[in-house]
Amino acid sequence: METNQEILVLYNEMDWLQKVIDQVICSYLLQEGHENQWQDTPLPKAEEETKDSVYYKKLDEWNLNLYERLCLALIIAPQIKPEVLDIFFSKNAMYDRGFTEFGGVINKNHSGFLPTGQTFSFLITAVNPELRIDMLNVLHPANILSKEQVLMMESTESNVPVLNQILSINERWLHYFITGNLPKLEHSVSFPAQQISTNLNWSDLVLEDNVMQQVMEIDAWINYGETLMKDWGLETKIKPGYRTLFYGPPGTGKTLTASLLGKSTKRDVYRVDLSMIVSKYIGETEKNLSKIFDVAQHKDWILFFDEADALFGKRTTAASSNDRHANQQTGYLLQRIEDFPGVVILASNLKENMDEAFSRRFQSMIHFTMPTAEERIQLWQKAFSGKCKLNPDIDIESIAENYELAGGAIINVLRYCALIAIQKNETMASYQDLLEGIRREFKKENKTLSVSQMY
Repeated sequence: METNQEILVLYNEMDWLQKVIDQVICSYLLQEGHENQWQDTPLPKAEEETKDSVYYKKLDEWNLNLYERLCLALIIAPQIKPEVLDIFFSKNAMYDRGFTEFGGVINKNHSGFLPTGQTFSFLITAVNPELRIDMLNVLHPANILSKEQVLMMESTESNVPVLNQILSINERWLHYFITGNLPKLEHSVSFPAQQISTNLNWSDLVLEDNVMQQVMEIDAWINYGETLMKDWGLETKIKPGYRTLFYGPPGTGKTLTASLLGKSTKRDVYRVDLSMIVSKYIGETEKNLSKIFDVAQHKDWILFFDEADALFGKRTTAASSNDRHANQQTGYLLQRIEDFPGVVILASNLKENMDEAFSRRFQSMIHFTMPTAEERIQLWQKAFSGKCKLNPDIDIESIAENYELAGGAIINVLRYCALIAIQKNETMASYQDLLEGIRREFKKENKTLSVSQMY
């Protein structure tokens, strides 16, 4: 779809918005034609040249009602055709000032009218006050426009009415409606998660057979879960979604496994940034987490909570108000995870750190153990199978036997050896460089190499 066709659709929507605004003000001020209803203003419809418009497709997909569609048009107006809102600059002759009921904000960097919740409220309820609940439902966080993060509500100052918040459209969605291309969600305060991926394949992952078998069960659920739920009737017996815990030492493949599950099933994997989620303020953690779940609710995503202990750790006895708040927070998280229809993966170093209430509701709990000597041989071989090679004199079996390292640590050794080699204009890692790389990894865990290990 060419951009000019998408723009045509938006301009048609702006023309409709202009007619709606004119009719509401006409009815409100009892001007000629005040007996007409704005709801009767004909809606723009898809024509042959605009039937494939992404805007119309989203209207259908989200099943927007008349009030939701009006809100969407209103927040697009300042970006596409700001003069549509200029009528709201009209002054009340009685008080020689703007109409309070019009709401709106004038920004020092924008000469046009920026609509607020009050502006939207005026359009819906000025003539029909009985529609106030319908209006508030559109602005509610549970509404599809907020869940999809299309509608943004920005507070101007503290201690002002809720409806004084500025209504605006998310830049990502505006770009989509104009160009037909939807940019990826970016890691931000409004979306505290980041997409992760990998260039590796299942053959690059070294796990015990029983661990890999459990991982493949998740892969099977992602591929066949919907068929089992609907066609096989399991939706009457079990809750939707799949919840699993990956636990084990760092570097044993938990993050890589999550990424590979997404890659093999063509699902996006988002790692939740717990540093931006967890808050000491009551209610803020739940609010931040909702930003993730509300958006992901309608997507085929895999949500990955790394170091999940910070969010899903054991509850305490309710000895203080802080303890009670923490327990309420845990209960909220538990409910959101249970209700989420997609795949949730929690990762922790220790299974014992997790609250039992979560553990009981996991479909699987997979222990990523430290690799055995035989598995470490595979990891060393795979790590040094590219441009950077190990000196042929190095006994890889002896290295694997003597140094207990996880796959992530072995990759760190590879990075160190490759950096040293390229500075020497070489491609081969020496025995001493390899030992130095291993020593550095041991030091991270407060371990040291013994004399017998070094020679």
